[in-house]
Amino acid sequence: MKLSISFAVAAVLGSLSGWACAQSSVTIYGVVDAGLVREQGGAGGNLTRVGSGVGSATRIGFRGSEDLGYGWSANFLLEAGARIDTGEQEAAGALFHRQAYVGARHREYGGLTLGRQYTPYYNALTGVADPFGGGYAGTAKNLFPAGGQNTRTSNAIVYSMPEIMGMTGEVSYALGEQPGSSTAGRQFGVSLGYSQGGLNARLAYNHRNNDVTAAAGAAAVPPLPAADRDIGRNTLLAANYDFGVARAYAAYGVDKGTNSALLPNSGNPYGGVRPTASTDSRDMLLGASVPFGMTTLMASYIRKNDRTAYNQDAHQWGVGASHALSRRTSLYTAYARIKNKRGAGYTVGNNTDPGSGDSAFNLGVRHVF
Repeated sequence: MKLSISFAVAAVLGSLSGWACAQSSVTIYGVVDAGLVREQGGAGGNLTRVGSGVGSATRIGFRGSEDLGYGWSANFLLEAGARIDTGEQEAAGALFHRQAYVGARHREYGGLTLGRQYTPYYNALTGVADPFGGGYAGTAKNLFPAGGQNTRTSNAIVYSMPEIMGMTGEVSYALGEQPGSSTAGRQFGVSLGYSQGGLNARLAYNHRNNDVTAAAGAAAVPPLPAADRDIGRNTLLAANYDFGVARAYAAYGVDKGTNSALLPNSGNPYGGVRPTASTDSRDMLLGASVPFGMTTLMASYIRKNDRTAYNQDAHQWGVGASHALSRRTSLYTAYARIKNKRGAGYTVGNNTDPGSGDSAFNLGVRHVF
């Protein structure tokens, strides 16, 4: 009898030991964000609407990890977007359109993940360069190229290095997955960052091959020779510095090639001759955020310098404020205005929508869970 009890106790202890060596956790998280948006200046007339994801895109996500031992852990993330104003999916036909990846990480060697993920360029723009964090009317995405595949890439392999004396790095390679070509449609990016004391700086680069093979669609064309490939390149140097009483922001971007600076509003928002997306431009940002107790003020000035023959320059100024009601809930307001030159077609949008005119006002609420 004592022997059988001993075996039972040993079995229980063995199972608990195995569980301790391979602990796992799954977290459900999300953002619910909605606000009133007033847009002016577009050819279609002024527009007042309820906007979803004005400051931060509304989403629900599942994040998990498992301790594999010896410094290794497995991890995954599935993130779906939704529109609060209508209840629809953020992207029709794609449940986890925002992010979907799985991978492994070592505490000394870094992590490797596979799936749909943010580009290093986008992480630098919204996380380091922009005092609005990529959201509200003042978002840097109105003039800096952050649409389409500059934001996320599917079929991506991403390596992120561990922090070493304030240095961080990220490398991304997204397969084009087009029959007959290993280069058509592929995209890669890299970033190198440094954060120490009040300084946070990052240099990022994005390289996109726009070629499409004949087998990929009816309007497709064969990939061009190596010397003539249809390439879009984006380089961004971003930094911010915390002075205690305020945080200062600065960024400079170089955009060259086809689809390197797509217009956020791809229509013709101001009528007349349709604007042309720049294939050679320079972007500059200066901004600041100032905390006052539970309130944070934000402001920025952005200039787009189009160096093509069209010379369609634009500049934007924006101001905003976010007031924390609690650790999870905040109220916000923001206003921004763009001045387009020589037929440029840039619009004042927010985190989720591209906007319809040259000015916009936001007033909303954001809850994080």
